[in-house]
Amino acid sequence: MTRFLVPLALALALALSACGFHLRSALSLPPDLGPVRVVAADRYSPLATTLAQALENAGAEPAAEIAPGETAADGVAVLDVLSEQWADTPVSVDQFGRSLEFSLRYAVVFELRGADGRAIVPRQAIELSRDYISNPVNSIGTEGEREILVRELRREMAASILRRIDAVSELAVAPLPAVEGTPLPPSP
Repeated sequence: MTRFLVPLALALALALSACGFHLRSALSLPPDLGPVRVVAADRYSPLATTLAQALENAGAEPAAEIAPGETAADGVAVLDVLSEQWADTPVSVDQFGRSLEFSLRYAVVFELRGADGRAIVPRQAIELSRDYISNPVNSIGTEGEREILVRELRREMAASILRRIDAVSELAVAPLPAVEGTPLPPSP
């Protein structure tokens, strides 16, 4: 039995490596980012809290909180969550005109500015959606399902924003490929 398991495990490992699958690397932040403050329109935004924790886990230095009425201190990068919008849109109705299925949409507009005020990640919007079924006759559990979807969408939104920051960081660090017929710059 074991003489079949070893070749089978090797064959599976080779097949997995041949398909192009690889684990996502850890989040990389721009090297000159410095301390980061997450600012949201809603002071108690769960998305802002999640983003601040994720940035800290990725190695970003958290910036001190600013008191109401104070301006942001110099030398601090700002991840600004400009707007968060939720919408429930009916997708289907029954023969009595009652909504049966909804699409829960979550849209966020954000930007990341460096300590010098320049845009590292320019202003952009991300929209996520999930569909869920609501039984108009027996609505027990529908609100619970919706709350689970809200938490899931918030977690996915934070991950999407961090992937955008990571993509910009990788572009800033990666050397540009040489175009054929274009001379390479002299190396130092």
